[in-house]
Amino acid sequence: MKIRELSIQGAFEVTPQQHGDPRGLFMEWYRHDRLAEAVGHPLRLAQGNLSVSAKDVVRGIHFADVPPGQAKYVSCVRGAVLDVIVDLRVGSPTFKQWEFVRLDDVERRSVYIAEGLGHGFCALTDDATLSYVCSETYNPTGEHAVHPLDPDLAIEWPAEAPQLSARDAAAPTLAEALATGLLPDYEACQAFYRTLKTG
Repeated sequence: MKIRELSIQGAFEVTPQQHGDPRGLFMEWYRHDRLAEAVGHPLRLAQGNLSVSAKDVVRGIHFADVPPGQAKYVSCVRGAVLDVIVDLRVGSPTFKQWEFVRLDDVERRSVYIAEGLGHGFCALTDDATLSYVCSETYNPTGEHAVHPLDPDLAIEWPAEAPQLSARDAAAPTLAEALATGLLPDYEACQAFYRTLKTG
């Protein structure tokens, strides 16, 4: 397993080593010790989700209040998606920047996304299926979204006509979320990360 930190602090790409023969294949898609070594603290597993999307569906950009936030470990178990991580932490050196990782059922990469970061994806195939575990359970009052097609973010979604949920289509722009104090604070996130490292 290879773990690589992305350009946004708190986001990591995980590439498993696959062992295959004519019978099929085997791999470790998650190792708590290896991830904790890279991230600096263990990932608390509080909830597991499965998401199935048609081609050109865009979901996100979702994030949660910090604390407690919601870290995610995301894998694509069928088809392919373009997974996007956005730094929504006000005051961060990479605020408003985004990075993408292709997740698919060939390379079988995963991404780890720390609390305070925004997450979204675009389905590149029909029946694109994401499996992901979260550090906290769903909290409807503490979870939010920024409009994925906001020109201020200028995310290069690989879909000519992205399909959005009603919730995502009604999400505020980044500027609106910033003006209303909805976005996470970078220093508050850093302080929260330190509490995770100390146990």
